[in-house]
Amino acid sequence: MRAHRQRQLQERLATGEAWKDTGFVFTQSDGDRLHPQHVTDQFLWLAYLAGLPPVRLHDLRHGAASLMLAAGVEMKVVQETLGHTSSSFTADTYTSVFPEVAMAAAEKTAALLLAEEEDREEPGEVIPLRA
Repeated sequence: MRAHRQRQLQERLATGEAWKDTGFVFTQSDGDRLHPQHVTDQFLWLAYLAGLPPVRLHDLRHGAASLMLAAGVEMKVVQETLGHTSSSFTADTYTSVFPEVAMAAAEKTAALLLAEEEDREEPGEVIPLRA
């Protein structure tokens, strides 16, 4: 990133008054924003050269979010990483995608119930639902 920033500063100096200060990290040589289709085309070309199957950039975002959730990263962290306005949107969008997330939740719930069962002194003891 430092090398990229240095190249960009050199481009800015060479362009002079015509430089467009968009604030973007990756820009055209005059500072203007990159066209989304150009970025997509470049990504597809790099994936092809690397011998990877065709994949959309958005698929990488989706995969990263799903993997974070499967790894147990808190929903709020995933929400902020993706830039969503609410964690409920993130949950609605991504939790149904990864069955492992649902399985992990079921296993945690079962472990909690089994732990409570082991804490009872007598088998079959009634557990009060209200204190």
